[in-house]
Amino acid sequence: KELLEMEGNQITLDSLEKGTDNPAFSFEVNFPSLPFPAQGAPVNDVFQGEKRHYEECGGPWSESQEERREGKGRLSSYCRKALQPTSKAKHFCKAHAKVLRRVILGLLGVAYLCYFIAACYLNFQRALALVVITAVVAFFICWDIFKKHCGAKVLLLLRPVGKCFQKSWPWLKWLLWVALLAGLIVWLVLDTGRNPEQLISLGGFCFLVLFLFACSKHHGAVSWRAVFWGLGLEFLLGLFVLRTTPGTQAFQWLGDQIQYFLSYTTAGSSFVFGNTLIEEVFAFQTLPIIVFFSCVMSILYYLGVMQWLILKISWLLQVSMGTTPTETLSVAGNIFVGQTEAPLLIRPYLADMTLSEIHAVMTGGFSTIAGSVMGAYISFGIDAASLIAASVMAAPCALAMAKLVYPEVEESKFKGKASIRLSSGEEQNILEAASNGAAASVGLVANIAANLIAFLAVLEFINAALRWFGEMVDIEGLTFQVICSYVLMPVAFLMGADWADSPVVAELLGIKIFLNEFVAYQQLATYKKNRLMGLEEWDGNRKQWISERAESITTFALCGFANLSSIGITLGGLASMVPQRKGDFAAVVLRALLTGICVTMLNACLAGLLHVPTKVGDCAVFFSTTNFSSTSYTMYTCCKQLFASSVLQNGTLSFTGSWAEQADSVLWLRECCVYYNHTSCAG
Repeated sequence: KELLEMEGNQITLDSLEKGTDNPAFSFEVNFPSLPFPAQGAPVNDVFQGEKRHYEECGGPWSESQEERREGKGRLSSYCRKALQPTSKAKHFCKAHAKVLRRVILGLLGVAYLCYFIAACYLNFQRALALVVITAVVAFFICWDIFKKHCGAKVLLLLRPVGKCFQKSWPWLKWLLWVALLAGLIVWLVLDTGRNPEQLISLGGFCFLVLFLFACSKHHGAVSWRAVFWGLGLEFLLGLFVLRTTPGTQAFQWLGDQIQYFLSYTTAGSSFVFGNTLIEEVFAFQTLPIIVFFSCVMSILYYLGVMQWLILKISWLLQVSMGTTPTETLSVAGNIFVGQTEAPLLIRPYLADMTLSEIHAVMTGGFSTIAGSVMGAYISFGIDAASLIAASVMAAPCALAMAKLVYPEVEESKFKGKASIRLSSGEEQNILEAASNGAAASVGLVANIAANLIAFLAVLEFINAALRWFGEMVDIEGLTFQVICSYVLMPVAFLMGADWADSPVVAELLGIKIFLNEFVAYQQLATYKKNRLMGLEEWDGNRKQWISERAESITTFALCGFANLSSIGITLGGLASMVPQRKGDFAAVVLRALLTGICVTMLNACLAGLLHVPTKVGDCAVFFSTTNFSSTSYTMYTCCKQLFASSVLQNGTLSFTGSWAEQADSVLWLRECCVYYNHTSCAG
């Protein structure tokens, strides 16, 4: 029977031409969801099951296999014909991908050029920011194109010049250093002649560098190239930002744009919490800014903007200071991200880094603040330009002082390595990057809120305990702030603060070191608001605000994560990345913390050295245009000038100097006496 069945199923030439049906393939194609029959199962049962399944799916079982196959053939033919233009277009795009890419980029470039010309033609002053941004982007694009196509040829042409320069470098180097030192001395003499108090900041700067050298792990192994180049770059950055008109305007513009940009947070926070809460409650007013900033930073990382910027800065530091790419990249990243995020940039290399490199990574984290919390400090009212300048200046200084305190005595595996790879994140699109950035900030916001609650409560408890102990020996008002103001007052004075302002600056410095910079900046913002509101400088024995110079110095001194609570954060973050090196991290963390504290103080000394006091305009013009309905710092300054020029003798009031020529001097003095107290007000 089996032989007869086999003979009946033989395939002939006719069947090959007409086609033949194979039941096994038919079952597989038509019933892909059916399992193969188990061994020993009746074939008839399986066949009946297949028939029922096919009828349930809506197909008549009586339809012949040939008709079904012909229908499928027609359908596949139609599909091939329908998809043929798509496949041709896809093949064409693949074959001409480079040309199409250039055409699209060219069209986009022409469109932007038209937009740029129109913006400049309509209002060039309004489009000035667009011009600057376009010029910077165009420069780097042209530089990359030039380096790609002509870089090797230029290097080949300059090779003879380089060899000649290398031969002359030993004596040329000393000549250059002598010229720079002489120029610096001449500039300091001329500059400090007008403001002798700047010499105090210069003395404080030198004292801190010598102190860190005394704390060095290996005095004989210090790389003075890294130290001098780092301090030189810090000084040049400070000079550009604080003294030159383009630098001041550029950073002030950047600070204003960041403030304007952060104001968009109100749209989201007011929708979620309501206008009342975001106007009156600190947590709903400030902390949402961190969420927004973290979201934006995540988007910039996804687009590769942050990686590109960090690589450019790290290249400059590495070439000038001679440091390894791993430590340099981490310190450069700290300008924008926090002390636990920056080491993620070099996570694959942490296991093989030397102790000196690890110390540099930690010092960079302690010496700077993250961009997300910077937005919160700006919302307090802290000067945005000063915060940005402090973060940028801290990078070369942190790397230099790290190499001074913990010089390299091991052979680094990354020495001489041209570059290292940066990861671009795991997000699939820009929406996922934005969502991940916002979600990641939740932990940071919760951490900040919890720390504020805990630290302020602990501070109040410590103050209550100190007051109790002080009252036992008739010492009134003993607090943690008072102790810090006495202990750290010499340090504040060395940074350049006036002696009258030094206790307040020292108090804020102590809060930053022993608690955190968030609380310190919040109190500094209160002092600044009191000054801008034109309040009296003294309320009895309590100072209500500090001078503008002291404010600037304090802003730089507080700009860093160097506090005791950051030790646990740093150790926890690094140990989670490389658990086997936990002992090495613990061995250098205290030295890195001390270095980070001194780096922020060095920045503050430089801010005091380069600070230029704001000039008050013509007070007579100010008084003639104001309505005296509210106070301001300008009104306070002008009223003090008016008080200083007034003379009350035998009940007769008179004025000296330019005020004697003003007919309304008495009227203005009467208005000033409404808000401020002076002996002249009695007349």
